[in-house]
Amino acid sequence: MTLAAVIAASTSPAAPVGDAARGAEVFRQCAACHEVGPQARDRIGPHLNGLFGRPAASHDGYRYSESMARAGDDGLIWTDDTLSAYIENPRALVSRTRMSFAGLPDAQARADLLAHLRRFSDNPSDIPEAEPTARGTDHDLDPAILALVGDPEYGEYLSSECVSCHQADGSAQGIPSITGWPTEDFVAAMHAYKARLRPHPVMQMMAGRLSDEEIAALAAYFKDL
Repeated sequence: MTLAAVIAASTSPAAPVGDAARGAEVFRQCAACHEVGPQARDRIGPHLNGLFGRPAASHDGYRYSESMARAGDDGLIWTDDTLSAYIENPRALVSRTRMSFAGLPDAQARADLLAHLRRFSDNPSDIPEAEPTARGTDHDLDPAILALVGDPEYGEYLSSECVSCHQADGSAQGIPSITGWPTEDFVAAMHAYKARLRPHPVMQMMAGRLSDEEIAALAAYFKDL
């Protein structure tokens, strides 16, 4: 599955309902870094108890990456939709996350895994918007978006608003650098803002004003800046 399908897979009305027993088997792929359950402890990654409904990077005592901490500060909450997008391709939701997991492309396997993890949240049935059968229905991203070849000159023309916050020289002064990003990462991130999976309100507004061609042009410009 392509990066552009991250949002469609996690928000499609046909997304499968998970089986927790099968999800326990899928969790073996996560167990090298994470634990979940009554005796769970932090390992390479934080333990995953109480995950649903929790802000990103909010587990006390664990040292998160700057990218994950920033996502939490922006308001990212772990729900079915956001967790599915993150598990399918971590970088599509949190750029430069240090989680080395390559991603889980199978939608049923992700649903099973989330059903398993949900059993270890405090009150899963009371989590807003995230009951076991909840699925978003308001977005359908065309995978062909990644096939668009952006015009870097047009991207430079469009970039004035971007560089009013992001440093053109690639430095990060409280705001992450977007210079030198791979085009697929840039496009996937912008469409995650458009879909309101990435929570930053200013970026949601900015991305919402851009066409697919304009996003591709910006991605082409910043890649080689």
